[in-house]
Amino acid sequence: MCDAVVYRPVTLAELEPALFRQFVRRQVVTLCWRRSADGGWTLRDDPFVDDWSPQDYDTLVRCLRATLQQGGAVFGAFCSGVLKGFASVEGPPLPQPGKVLDLTSLHVSQELRGRGIGRTLFLQAADWARAQGAGKLYLSGHSAAETQRFYRGLGCVDAQNPDPHHTAQEPYDCQLEYLLH
Repeated sequence: MCDAVVYRPVTLAELEPALFRQFVRRQVVTLCWRRSADGGWTLRDDPFVDDWSPQDYDTLVRCLRATLQQGGAVFGAFCSGVLKGFASVEGPPLPQPGKVLDLTSLHVSQELRGRGIGRTLFLQAADWARAQGAGKLYLSGHSAAETQRFYRGLGCVDAQNPDPHHTAQEPYDCQLEYLLH
C-alpha cells in the first residue's frame, strides 16, 4: 500500500534496471480500439496480456537514458522510495508543423492504477513540454479501451499528423495529441 506518492524528476544516475525491480507493467487487455475500413474507430474484443520481459526493461532503461542525454525529461512517482510510475518526454521536437514534443512513456505499476498517478505524471510532462515552448504533446497510445478512456479523459484527440515512425513501430496504437495552450 502507498500512503504518500512523491513525484520528482528521475536522474540519469538512477536509470538502472534495479529501479524497475518492483514495477509491475502487466496489463490484462480485453477490448481494443481498431481502425475500421472507413477510417473510424471500432471497439473490438481482442484479448491479450501486455507485460515486459527482463530484456524489455533493459531496452526501457537504455531509451530513458537516451531521453535524458538528448535534453528530454523523465518524471517518476515514488512510494516509500520505490518507483511506481513514470513518464518521459523527448527533447528534440518531432518533424511536424509547430513545436511538437513526443511523450514516449507513461506507465503506472499495476497495483496502483486508478489512483491519479498517471494523470499527475501526464500533467507534469505537459507542463515541462509547455516550458520548452511546445504547442502540442504527441503520443502513440496503447489501444486498450481503458488506456484510451484515460487519454481521452485528459483531453487528448486523434493526431492531425500521425508520425510515420510511431505508426510503423506500433501499428495498433492510437496516435494522439494534446494541445498545450
